[in-house]
Amino acid sequence: MTKRRRIVQADKIIQNVINVFCLLMFLQLKGYYSSISNPVLLYTTASDIRVTNTSKLSKINAIIKGLEQGSAVDFLYRKSLVCWSDQTAELIQCMEYNNTHSGEKVRLVSKGLITPTGIAIDWYTEKIYWTDGETNRIEVISIDQKYRKVLFWTDVDLARAIAVVPKEGFMFWTDCGEIPKIERAGMNGDPATRKVIVKDDIFWPNGITIDYNNNLIYWVDSKLQFFDVMDFNGNNRKKVVREGLKYPYALTFFNDRLFWIDWKTLVINTLDVTTNGAIKELIKSDSVPVDIKVFDNSRQLMPSGDYPCKTNEDCSHLCLLAPNPPGYVCACPTGVKLKEGSNTTCYDGPQSFLLVAQRSVISRISLDTPDFTPFTLPLKDLKRALTIDFDPKTEYIYWADSLSKTISRARLDGSDQSAVVRSGGVPESIAIDALARNLYWTDPVADTISVARLDGSATKVLIHDELYNPRAIALHPTAGWMFWSDWNEKKPKIERANLDGTNRILLISEKLTWPNGIALDTVNNKLYWGDGRTHKIEVCDMDGSNRRELLCSYSDILHIFGLTLLGEHLYWTDMQRRTLDMINKDTGLERQPVVEQMANMMGVKAFRLGEPLGHNPCVDNNGGCSYLCFNRPNDYVCSCPLGLELASDRKTCIEPEAFLIYSRKNVIGLISIENENNDAVLPIRELKEVSALAVHVSGSKIYWSDSKTKTINRCSVNGSDVEKILEWMGLVEGLAIDWSGQNIYWTDSATQRIEVARLDGSSRRTLIWQGLKKPKSIVLDPRKGYMYWSELGSRSIKRAAMDGSAAALQVEAAGRAHALALDRAARALYWAALDPPALERAPLDGSARRLLAADVPMPYALALYADRVFWGDWNTGLIESATKLNGTDRKTIHTQLDYISDLKVYHRARDSLPNQCGVDNGGCTHLCLPLPNNDYRCACPTHYRLNRDNLTCSEPEEFLLFAQKNAVGRIVVANGECNDAFIPLTSLKSVRAIEYDPVDRYLYWMDEESHSIRRVPISYSTTSAITDSTTVVTGLSRPFHMALDVLGRALYWTCLDTDSINATSIDNNSSVGVILRGDKMMPRHLAFHQTKRVLIWSDAGLGAIMRASVDGTARSELARVANVTALAVEQSSATVYWAVARQIHAIDLDSLGR
Repeated sequence: MTKRRRIVQADKIIQNVINVFCLLMFLQLKGYYSSISNPVLLYTTASDIRVTNTSKLSKINAIIKGLEQGSAVDFLYRKSLVCWSDQTAELIQCMEYNNTHSGEKVRLVSKGLITPTGIAIDWYTEKIYWTDGETNRIEVISIDQKYRKVLFWTDVDLARAIAVVPKEGFMFWTDCGEIPKIERAGMNGDPATRKVIVKDDIFWPNGITIDYNNNLIYWVDSKLQFFDVMDFNGNNRKKVVREGLKYPYALTFFNDRLFWIDWKTLVINTLDVTTNGAIKELIKSDSVPVDIKVFDNSRQLMPSGDYPCKTNEDCSHLCLLAPNPPGYVCACPTGVKLKEGSNTTCYDGPQSFLLVAQRSVISRISLDTPDFTPFTLPLKDLKRALTIDFDPKTEYIYWADSLSKTISRARLDGSDQSAVVRSGGVPESIAIDALARNLYWTDPVADTISVARLDGSATKVLIHDELYNPRAIALHPTAGWMFWSDWNEKKPKIERANLDGTNRILLISEKLTWPNGIALDTVNNKLYWGDGRTHKIEVCDMDGSNRRELLCSYSDILHIFGLTLLGEHLYWTDMQRRTLDMINKDTGLERQPVVEQMANMMGVKAFRLGEPLGHNPCVDNNGGCSYLCFNRPNDYVCSCPLGLELASDRKTCIEPEAFLIYSRKNVIGLISIENENNDAVLPIRELKEVSALAVHVSGSKIYWSDSKTKTINRCSVNGSDVEKILEWMGLVEGLAIDWSGQNIYWTDSATQRIEVARLDGSSRRTLIWQGLKKPKSIVLDPRKGYMYWSELGSRSIKRAAMDGSAAALQVEAAGRAHALALDRAARALYWAALDPPALERAPLDGSARRLLAADVPMPYALALYADRVFWGDWNTGLIESATKLNGTDRKTIHTQLDYISDLKVYHRARDSLPNQCGVDNGGCTHLCLPLPNNDYRCACPTHYRLNRDNLTCSEPEEFLLFAQKNAVGRIVVANGECNDAFIPLTSLKSVRAIEYDPVDRYLYWMDEESHSIRRVPISYSTTSAITDSTTVVTGLSRPFHMALDVLGRALYWTCLDTDSINATSIDNNSSVGVILRGDKMMPRHLAFHQTKRVLIWSDAGLGAIMRASVDGTARSELARVANVTALAVEQSSATVYWAVARQIHAIDLDSLGR
């Protein structure tokens, strides 16, 4: 190098030194830079993070605000990062801070934290270490948030502060739990490096800090009120400060000085450790300081040259510093292990793991590592996830949510989440056949076991009989079996069937109560189950033999829910203990907790990726099946979803031209006409006791009546889109559809009526209400304008026009004909009678009757298709068919279907011929009713009158309203009309009293169940169900009665608890307040005279009928009377009426004449 060049280089060096010196002086003058004697302090309070230069203590800046419960703080100086923990928010966050400007907050750790108490930053490798006093774990995460690992999880009680020494590969932490201590370990989490270095003379160890120059540890005990110092081995422990401390909590070290915070005095103090001079008070905080650090580069000096983990050392994931040569180890994220034969490369994720359903979340717990740390999967909108399964081929998780009534799936990273089954039922337990690609589930509300393809298509009910509360389900795809448990107080059981639902076998029925989880050992053919009531885990062979207890009731089990098996171990969740435990599946020994105190644990499933799945015939091209393939013990079968049936090749599903629909108890099922025993059950959970069926082919709808709910309902042919269209029925045992006029007809044997309505339930009209004797089955001939029905009381079959007129006897002595069928083409009527049992046929005029079958014990349902007649028998449980002309060629269509209540044919080519009402409803605004001779008549809902145009309807002008518990009816006395009818209100629960406002046409009712007064418009502009009710008064404890002031627009009501009369304005729903109340008053029934402006009430306290003005003044007694049960005032004559026992009394409102 030339002399000139050396001179130039020296000048540059001198200039750089001058520039740096000037910069440092500038920063120090500004108060943002630490000098040797005046460092910058960084400290947290509950709500913020503050910074101050100790040379300018009056200048304290809150650089980070809005903390919920700020805790620990640390920094990464060379990246200008400040990081902190927030215990209430359960977060560790970071933010850029360059001494003058604060950046945006970044969430570094937001899951799996509960009480993050201490944090420490490894500035060599840019990682954050932290302690959690609630999860009792010590963890580490890279600053870039890519990888996170649990380091220690055992013997960690209440870990608090933590400090790291990257140069040595050590970390230190304090633990103020039951056994207070200070520990040291390698920063790699190696258990062999872990050591307790302080266990004596210690009570509440909190803050800890490092003197990096001298390899010393300073720490504080808040209870014993001292500072001590020692070396990295815990040796040479010396007293620093043992007097004058109140509640020392956190501390930091800088150039021979200690800085610490005191929780009791809210003071930040300092002390020179070399002189042990007097304690100096630096800052008196306005809120409790929590943690403190010296914000200075000298606290995070970087080594010159190479150092461990500088280039991540070929580690695939984490490079962690270690105290032993070579000074580092390659580590994997939590739950992930290194690949076999490698010290640097990790698997991409856990290979063996548990999935746990926890209602609103689903967690994964790796079994590859011994920490068993739960990881919450990033899923959305879980409401009540109960059970879970996993498809190892696609690595999708599936779960059943009983609240959202769905089965959903997603990938393990939360992507591609979607609902695959929306059956409308309540799926509880699920199981996957990964070989056949089928999904099974139980529904304890519908009492069914169903199946679908894994994408949710091809849904089919497999089992619906003799299920009471089906719970857990498990599959053995290679053997062709499924197993399930069934809760029942009287007959709990565990059963087995083939995967298609056939060959059902009862395995266990004794000494069971609440059989919950089921697990299978498919290698050794063992069945395991847990009982939530007997508190046992038991095992047996898959045929139910060799039953034995694996874990007894005295083994500290409270309520087993989920059960799963992997390898040599069983895993189960305990709902009450909030634990997940494991035992050896053969011995019941080696019990070990996997997770403790984890909330809402329900179903659990164990998996090992890459494990052989086995083989069955459905693996190859789905067994050739077009939809569902089911392996069975000795063969396999194809099956079809609802609405389809197998073709003659037994593999292809086709859409049949026609099929049978039957009802029995709480089931509606479909049966193939062409293929024997090819049947399916509709997945309708709302069914209670189906009494009658009807089909609307052009609308693809099935209608049914329910004798328990007293409703008429409908759904799509596949069982979806269930609707309640009519309520307040008696006993509807006959339904029929006028497909052209879009009307539904029904018989009601309880009310002795025949009624009609639109297919959506609107415009309900009573057609015949006199002269009927237990009407039962009904059929329609819309082309000819006639309806036919059977009467059990008169043992006859009758006919009338479809508007109810011209009723006439059609067939005498028909026995008790429970079922009718009409052959419109042949103009013949068929019926099934019980007394005597017989199937008969006759022309529509009733002549030339022919007996088709007499050897039918109890025929109850009847249908026609093509040239055959079909019937169901209550006694034999058979559905049979025969030639419809003479009853020959009898065939059995289905067996074991007892108590069939109705039978219909769904024929796709049927219902195609229109009548006069088929075009624009005949011009009628409400009902169009066909008549004989190619005629029709417009009709109105009951009590409406047909206007002179013979097309439109008007509402009644005079009527009487009456209330039942959950219904309101109307009575109109008029010639030619049924007197009573229900108003279609759907929101009534427990009606106490009603009122009507003729001005706005609002119905008001007092509801005891909701403790409110509600109203709904009944303007009669519509005759459909009215649902838009609003609350007028709420919060009523025990409402009793009410009266309406129509002119004054006020509503008065009485309350049993307050013994008062209150008022509310009905125009704006504002409270007027208490009108009347007295010491002895107990107002009950109310009435109001509109023109005289007088309020009348019965008073149980005064034992009288009273009157007063609308404001409660001018109170007087009308009559002395007790035990009044009803009260009314007649407006025109001003007469007050009341009922007592079996008498009705009256008095003039303006006199005392009774």
